[in-house]
Amino acid sequence: MEEDISSLPFRNSSLGLEERVDDLLKRLTLKEKFKLSSGRLMWFTKKIKRLGIDSFAMFDGPHGVRPDYKGERPCTYFPSAICRSATWNKSLSKKFGVAIAEEVRELGAHMILAPGINIQRTPMCGRTFEYQTEDPYLNKILAVSVVKGIQSQRIAACVKHFVCNNQETNRFTSSSEVNERALQEIYFPAFKAAVEKADAWSFMSCYNKVNGVYGSEHFNLIRERLMNEWGFRGFVVSDWNATAYTTTEGCVNAGLSLEMPIRKAYQVKKMQKAFEEGKFSLDYLNDNIRRLLRVMFLVGCFDNQDSIPKGSRNTPEHQALARKIAQEGIVLLKNEKQLLPLNIEKIKKIAVLGPNAELKTSLGGGSSTNFPTYEVTALQGIIERCRDKIEIIDSLPDADVSILFIGLNHEKNMDAEDTDKTSFKLASSQIQLVKNTIRQNKNTIVVLINGSPISMEEWIDEIPVLLEAWYAGMEGGRAIADILFGDVNPSGKLPITFPKRLSDSPAHKSDKTFPGADKVFYDEGIFVGYRHFEYNDIKPLFPFGYGLSYTTFKYSNIKMENNRVSGNETIRVSVELENTGNNEGAEVVQLYLHDMESSLPRPFKELKGFKKIFLKPKQKETINFELYREDLAFFDEEENDWVVENGTFKILIGSSSEDIRLETEFNYSN
Repeated sequence: MEEDISSLPFRNSSLGLEERVDDLLKRLTLKEKFKLSSGRLMWFTKKIKRLGIDSFAMFDGPHGVRPDYKGERPCTYFPSAICRSATWNKSLSKKFGVAIAEEVRELGAHMILAPGINIQRTPMCGRTFEYQTEDPYLNKILAVSVVKGIQSQRIAACVKHFVCNNQETNRFTSSSEVNERALQEIYFPAFKAAVEKADAWSFMSCYNKVNGVYGSEHFNLIRERLMNEWGFRGFVVSDWNATAYTTTEGCVNAGLSLEMPIRKAYQVKKMQKAFEEGKFSLDYLNDNIRRLLRVMFLVGCFDNQDSIPKGSRNTPEHQALARKIAQEGIVLLKNEKQLLPLNIEKIKKIAVLGPNAELKTSLGGGSSTNFPTYEVTALQGIIERCRDKIEIIDSLPDADVSILFIGLNHEKNMDAEDTDKTSFKLASSQIQLVKNTIRQNKNTIVVLINGSPISMEEWIDEIPVLLEAWYAGMEGGRAIADILFGDVNPSGKLPITFPKRLSDSPAHKSDKTFPGADKVFYDEGIFVGYRHFEYNDIKPLFPFGYGLSYTTFKYSNIKMENNRVSGNETIRVSVELENTGNNEGAEVVQLYLHDMESSLPRPFKELKGFKKIFLKPKQKETINFELYREDLAFFDEEENDWVVENGTFKILIGSSSEDIRLETEFNYSN
């Protein structure tokens, strides 16, 4: 007589989580544990029918769910991660997390392979558009928000790619050679915060090696740091086929619970042989399986479906959120003579030109590919907004204004997974198009549709207006029109520095620092992004945190609660912000910290706080920041610990990393 599975303790939702996990774990045979360690059919774990364990399902991707390769089940296409990060709005990141989780749930799956939070080390990385920022502080704040949003719906977030997967060239074999201080200060913080602040339920290991060891079998990274030091209770899944060059015992011992998409290192015969030879212990195997089972319980795999949150997909609410993220993520980089916003009542003809005017950005790019129910292109958005009011033409001399859409796409050697950009410059045809257009019409607005910085040296000085629209999702065309015509005041700020020349970037000192060969050397250490530009006195094209508005903001009245701080005392500082213009708008008030004297080299500025504030004309608001001892610390490799030294620290508050409006200082003592 068969056992009634429904009456077993692990099926009893009134029992504690760990009690249920332990009960199920002890019922699994050794062979069943081996079987659960690898995937099937691209997105699923194997079933254990004897115990009623169904497949655990996971889908891409970072900008909206992709459950198949044909678009048979379309999903909301949200703006790219770099666009979402340009909002500097953690509330929107959390709402985005909730929305993609709702879509995963509606599809019957349990985990979303997002967010991607690798640091934007170079503008040439094919996946720069898919990651959030060059800055570890902004990265961790937004990562925590996304993870919390996803998991609020009892869907697992899979935080990726752990760690130093900062380029696509040789990604399956190269070793990221990076020192401990850079790991601690730049590359770890967002991953660590995802565990400590958001209790992320899954991590994805990277393709590359880190200091000579593949991510999927990196005992120090996974078992020692992620699990033992940071307290991670979830499971680690390999990136797809990332175990190709690893060993069975290496992965088991390191803490890799699940190999995807199919078994290679975790073939049953290989696991059996390695186990019999004593190459890994039952304790490590059990811990790996326990972690996978724990997440299965957390997402409700063994609970009554009425008890878990309901899913929804392609809703008006999700589409409105996609538009909102795009509106706040678009960055106004240049606006001479206040050509923007366009007055729809006074303009009669607009010329819309350029290869990206009708570009659909949802298709391509690798794991970021989406199949939405629709996508509004830039041209469609403008036509819709101007209907019956302005004539859209393609003749420059007759136009009051010309809008030129240029940039990149998701084709090979551009913004795409599995390839890095081969040129920092735009195609010569696009450069010539800019020059020809501005020659015929001085009122030319250039709109960039792209996912990473590009060279603009040859034409930036000739144009009056530049808008960075990124890959703005399915509602991108409408969001662009909203900004152009002033229905929305731009409030996006750059989450990445735009260099004038590629050689100015920290990763591009030599071939060994990018793209490298067997090894890529992170010789810049902690001086990534704006830290590098300021420390080396290199003027960027557009600095980190930069973005213009249709209104103006006045910073004033900086105050510190106490200018002498010791031990673990909280450091409190406030400023007043006033909208001194005629339009309502939002400003991202940024707080940077500068250690006046340090025993080790430190950046001139480090972002340690930000607030996005929406104000009506003439409205004033007091903004409060709190800093803690950990915000003052740097990592000392000799001490192998975080250190805060006695001395004077300067607080710098402004509108970008370059545009500092107010400053004050305080003295710290341990």
